[in-house]
Amino acid sequence: MSRQATPKPKTCLACFCTITKSNWSEGSRADVDAPTNYQFQGVDYRRDDKNKLTLASDQYTFVRNVGRGWPLDDPDKFYRLSDQSRARFQNAEFMTDLALQTEAALVRIYYLGPLREYPKRIYSWAGDTPESVGHKGELTIPAILAATAQGRKMNRGPRKRFERFDNFIAQWLKDLGIITDFSVKAVAAGRKEYEVLLKTHAGGSEVKLTDVGFGASQLLPALVQAFYTEPNATVWIEQPEIHLHPQVQAELVDVFISAIQARENGKPRNAQMIIESYSEHFLNRLLRRVAEGTLEPADLAIYFCKPSGAHTELEPLRLNAYGEIENWPHNFFGDEMADIAARTLAAMHRRRTEFSEAAEG
Repeated sequence: MSRQATPKPKTCLACFCTITKSNWSEGSRADVDAPTNYQFQGVDYRRDDKNKLTLASDQYTFVRNVGRGWPLDDPDKFYRLSDQSRARFQNAEFMTDLALQTEAALVRIYYLGPLREYPKRIYSWAGDTPESVGHKGELTIPAILAATAQGRKMNRGPRKRFERFDNFIAQWLKDLGIITDFSVKAVAAGRKEYEVLLKTHAGGSEVKLTDVGFGASQLLPALVQAFYTEPNATVWIEQPEIHLHPQVQAELVDVFISAIQARENGKPRNAQMIIESYSEHFLNRLLRRVAEGTLEPADLAIYFCKPSGAHTELEPLRLNAYGEIENWPHNFFGDEMADIAARTLAAMHRRRTEFSEAAEG
């Protein structure tokens, strides 16, 4: 029996693994303890009627070794086929490579949570190089200092000017209208303590990060994370729009597009962004950039997360070349037209009431 060719890997924006409860039950075991089915990169691990795990794919035919009909083991960490299970097939060797590549991709995911650390008056940096800004943005200032000390230079895309990392971040803050001047300085020569100084308007005095609105300190970790992580990384940011006014929420889209297209020291960074957002302004700017041709629908994937019982389902939204979502989730941003109509009617009623009272008076 001939071996099947190893399937050609697919290029994709993001890979999602779904884990679902099976319909199998045993005696009085609670459903919460029921075994699961697994699906990963087009390969399905499924239970049959006798609760035996099978391996199948719509894109690839797995061939069993003669006399190796024993049940399969559950995959390790949902994606790794055990050595015993792999030995039962003639052509499943590539599953080891798939698992290794998956692990390599997973360690290049850098996460920033929705609530960032409060700003400080003084930051310490001993010359180390953090991998990221940290889950709460607590390493943002050390990351800026490390990247600048290493001579890292960034630009916003093809044929754009390269800038030193700290100046690059400062320019983005200016373009977003957050500040007019930004710098990170040692409190004195030879010291390992640093302060973040900025100006909120032209001609203003320098103040510390702690002395301005909360938006700047919440935005800075997301901005640095987008450009700081290693090339070919996946940057996952939750709710970058928190504490930002609507205009800046929209312009964050351009920051993240730039992060994807940016080059570092002359080489493309090939970053991938995963953004969780509740901002209508963010989404509308994203759709506008698709309509304008800055992004192609194939460059991004939009998912609507909706609760379904004890689980959350990811519903893919269909995006066309005109920046239109063809299966818009019902009432996701509320009924805007109903609000406008109700406000108009209320205003008309109030004007009539005020006019009548004035006429009677």
